[in-house]
Amino acid sequence: MDASYRFSTEKAFEAIHWMVSRGVAVDLHTALKACYFADKSHLNQHLQPIFGATYKAMKYGPVPIEIYEMMKGEGLWLWEVQRPETPWRMNGYKLQRIANGEPDMGSFAQSEIEHFERGFHTSIGMNFTARTAATHGRDWQAANGGIMRYEDMIDDGPDRDEIIRTIQETSAHIKL
Repeated sequence: MDASYRFSTEKAFEAIHWMVSRGVAVDLHTALKACYFADKSHLNQHLQPIFGATYKAMKYGPVPIEIYEMMKGEGLWLWEVQRPETPWRMNGYKLQRIANGEPDMGSFAQSEIEHFERGFHTSIGMNFTARTAATHGRDWQAANGGIMRYEDMIDDGPDRDEIIRTIQETSAHIKL
């Protein structure tokens, strides 16, 4: 049984809003990899991801499918978060802030905020090539162009097998 989580639309929406509110240009690659870095590091430290997205192993690294769709402004996700529109828009491959107002990070645990901010700063501090290389690890390789498994995101260590069993047993019952 593979670990799977219920995607947190509210956290994803507010995370995207937070990224576009930082005052720096954010391209899709940077934003998508920031979410991946955050989910993976939080999973390894706290045994659950932040967003619970479905990650696809694409040519240039993991893509959280639901977050990518939300970034593009697909209506289903707007309906899920009960918003008439996004405070950003896609301008080519860049996310552009189009509305004032700050994101509401109230649905995030403090550890999730810390991991997300760290993931964002890691991602934005790399160029495209470095981000791509940093996300082509065992988890990406094991997926072979398909859907990535959370189990494969667990870092090597003496408790790796036990951690994998734990997330497999608990993932379906966790509310992110």
